[in-house]
Amino acid sequence: MAVKLVIFEDNEKLRNLLKSLFQYNNDYEITGMYENVLDAKKLIEKDRPEVVLLDIDMPGMDGISALPVIKGVDPGISIIMYTQFEDDDKLFKSLCAGADGYILKSTSPMHLFDSIEEVRKGGVPLSPAIARKVLHFFQGDPRESGDKFGLTEREREVLKLLVKGYSIKMIAAELNIAYDTTRSHLRNIYNKLHVNCGKEAIAKILSGRIKF
Repeated sequence: MAVKLVIFEDNEKLRNLLKSLFQYNNDYEITGMYENVLDAKKLIEKDRPEVVLLDIDMPGMDGISALPVIKGVDPGISIIMYTQFEDDDKLFKSLCAGADGYILKSTSPMHLFDSIEEVRKGGVPLSPAIARKVLHFFQGDPRESGDKFGLTEREREVLKLLVKGYSIKMIAAELNIAYDTTRSHLRNIYNKLHVNCGKEAIAKILSGRIKF
């Protein structure tokens, strides 16, 4: 069954490009395309998407402010920020407000498709440039060392792959460990970092509170 997708993007040319991109892929069904998020609640209730591609800089109301509105309709909707902004502040605010991924508009169509699949499998898809930015926070003098949280070497490996946007299945394959073992590692990581999910872990890293 095709994945139901809603796109919020104020640039008409880009909206049309995205429409063409998804139109020829039977794995996706665009149920709505809009130039702003002013009526996001009503539109999401009408379209009932599984995944939302959400621009940040839009007239009237920005995408970050719309995140809790969309999640308020259905917390199970996966929201990927689709933006030109690479700065730490917008990335951090997006994840804290409920975004499930953060993809740059310069990303390739194939990576965009992969990102949608990753987010549906529980991953936190990030553009390569954004993933490198987050991984940078693993380096340098820590405010709170990862050691303080008692993360094992394996848990650090799992966390770094999560930051790169890997899904649970992809992490398991990369580390050659069982799927259930990977889930167990993630549960332990979240407990030790005092977070509830992968995006909260990444947001905590971006806040500068964890470095390795």
